[in-house]
Formats: sequence, C-alpha cells, structure tokens
Amino acid sequence: MMHHKEHKLKLVLLVFIFLGFHPIYAQNIWTGALHRPDGHSIVFNFELTTRQNKPVIYLLNGKDKFLVDGIHFQNDSVFIQMPVFESQFKAKVVAPNLWQGTWRKGTATIPVELPFTATIHPNKFQQTVPAVANLSGRWQVTFTRPNGTLRPAIAEFAQKDNNITGTFLTPSGDYRYLSGIVVRDTLKLSTFDGSHAYLFNAIAVNDTLLENGFFYSDVTATEKFTAVKNSKAHLPDSIAATYMKPGETTLRFTFPELNHQPVSLQDSAFRNKVVVLQIMGSWCPNCMDETQFLSKFYDAYKNQGVAVIALAYELSTDFNRSKASLEKFKQRFNVQYPILITGAAVNDSLKTQKTLPALQAIKVFPTLIFIGKDGKVAKIDTGFYGPGSGVYYKKFQEEFIHTIEYLLQQNSKNDE
Repeated sequence: MMHHKEHKLKLVLLVFIFLGFHPIYAQNIWTGALHRPDGHSIVFNFELTTRQNKPVIYLLNGKDKFLVDGIHFQNDSVFIQMPVFESQFKAKVVAPNLWQGTWRKGTATIPVELPFTATIHPNKFQQTVPAVANLSGRWQVTFTRPNGTLRPAIAEFAQKDNNITGTFLTPSGDYRYLSGIVVRDTLKLSTFDGSHAYLFNAIAVNDTLLENGFFYSDVTATEKFTAVKNSKAHLPDSIAATYMKPGETTLRFTFPELNHQPVSLQDSAFRNKVVVLQIMGSWCPNCMDETQFLSKFYDAYKNQGVAVIALAYELSTDFNRSKASLEKFKQRFNVQYPILITGAAVNDSLKTQKTLPALQAIKVFPTLIFIGKDGKVAKIDTGFYGPGSGVYYKKFQEEFIHTIEYLLQQNSKNDE
C-alpha cells in the first residue's frame, strides 16, 4: 500500500512532467474533447508547454495559436482559466497522458457545463483513408434552424490532402478559425477558443456539393446544413443591418467606465473628433478579434483626431461581474480607449431602447458606428469578419481605414 508521502511525491513528479521538465514530454500536443449529451464530441488541439518557467497552454485552431496562461496544478488536479471569457476547466490528472474533468462557461442565464477529457495526441481527427473530394474554394451555405427557418452563410475552405482549414461567414460575422480533415467523403471541422465550441460534419457528394451537414455548438445546439460550391457566393446585406431611426442623426449616452467614471459622447474629449463606437461584449469571440484590431488602430491614429469608445453589453446587469470580464479583455489586448458598461444585458430585448434609443435595433455583436467631426452618425457597419476569414478580413481593414480617412477630411461643426 502506498504511503501518503509516496503518493504526494508521485503527484509532484507528474506535475513536473506536465510542465515540460521531462524531455519526452516537452512541447506536448494534446487533443481535448468536450462530450455532449447527444454523443458528439467537440474536439480541439492544444500545446502544453512553459513560458517564463510557468505552465501555459496554446489553443491551436488552424493558423491561430491562442495563449492561455491561467493554468494551475494542485495535487492531482489541473485548473485552467481562459484569459478573456468566463470559461474554465477543472480536471483530474488521471495519468501522465490523460485528464478527466469538466468545462464550464458563463452565460446570460445558467452556466453551461460539459464533461472534458484530454490526451496526448497531435491529431484531433483520425486520418484513416485518403479524401475522395477536394473542397477548396467558396461555398454557398444554407443552415436550417431547429424551428425550420433558413439562414444563409458562405464557407471558405482550403484543403491539402486530408487536411482542411477555413471558416463560415454569416451576416453577423465569421466562425473564426476552423480546422479538420476530409476522410474519404466525410468532412469534419472543429474549433474551440474558450467561448466558441463548434463541430461541423458533412458528406461530400463530390467536389461541389455537401449534404447531410450538421453543426453542433456548445452543449445541445444543433443545426443542419447543405452547401454548393460557388465562386460568386455572397451574403444579403439587409439581415444584420442596423439603422438610425427616421429624423435621428446623432447618439446621446452617458455610461460608466470600468472605474465608475461617467463618460458621455458629448464630453469635450470627443468634440471635433472622428469617433468610432464599438458595440461589443466580453463574451463575444468576434468582438475579441475586432478589439485586437481597434487597439492597434487606436495606437496609430489617436494623435490624428480619432477616438474610440467601446460600449459593452454583458451577460448580466451585475456591474462587478461585467467589470471583471472586461478587465481581462482590456488587459489582454492593451486597450487604451474607454470601455463603458451600458448596464443592459445582451439578452435584454429592450437593450437598444434603454441605451441607444436613436437606433432602430442592435442586431449583432460586434457593430461599429462611425461618427463624424460634426457629431453625426456617418456609417454603421455590421458583420465583422476577422483574421480567420482571410481576404474578407483584409477587405474589412481597407474599408475601415478608408472610412476613417474620409471622415478626417470633413469639416468639424466649428468650421462650418
């Protein structure tokens, strides 16, 4: 029978192995799995290594390598806190190559929770036989909601042998970095970023037709989809579009910053400046990508008469809960512009009326509102496409900078 001290020593040695101090285990690539009650597992890869002599994880999704430094080993357990979202893992170290536990994510209602396992393995999907179809290209996609209504999307895939990467683009944004395989005629794609937990399965009838598609999200959400390859596939603009109400030209608001200091669009700090308003939430992965872009943009343009204000719609009306999540967001992306807590929860059907009543409706997150030096709303841009969308992200950046440069050339209200 193992004595208590021997048992504790064994656990300590296991932890040292996981930290990469054993050459056999250095730079480990693991496969994590979130096990849904319907039997489908959302799988993802991560690298367990060290950074500045501390354990870290990198989530691996296609070209994206996302740092997670909130990892802590204690006795026979490992605890992982995601750096941005209200998302964490708690697992038991069953063996040097096996963790078992749970993943938990905060929501606007009750938290979601799924069983979680992780094993040392570089391939999240098994590559058993060659692919019989090449799915590279642009696809017109139709998702079918559980209530039978349809929603359009575009898919962009790049395939080499069995391996495939890409994303889906919807009127409200993209599904970020997806990666997977094509085995014979079966497409399998997945991603996990701490908030998104997605799995896509479909059958390739040939190089130009996908049928029997299923999109599994988080704990129970499931949608069917079909897709047809179409190099000219496009999305309708009107679905996610947001407009000012008739007769309205400007926005008026006063909300507290994270330090409780009230900030208003009418403050002197924003007078005669081009102002970019970001409608966002710390729970939103696309908002994370957009914030990363805006933070770098602001650093480059803040001395040229440009201001940025983020308006946060969080999972609850609890100021301290919202502040805790937004502080992580702010630190992660080195945000130097004000982040304001609107006090309206994202699932509040009256959030627009309560916060920005001059708008017809806030439909999607994120949404950008460009305000000219005259204080009037010049443009509202919905449907952000991030770095996982390739050429679409490049187009977004070009149009964003073009809008800013155009507005900077306009006269202020004091010059008229």
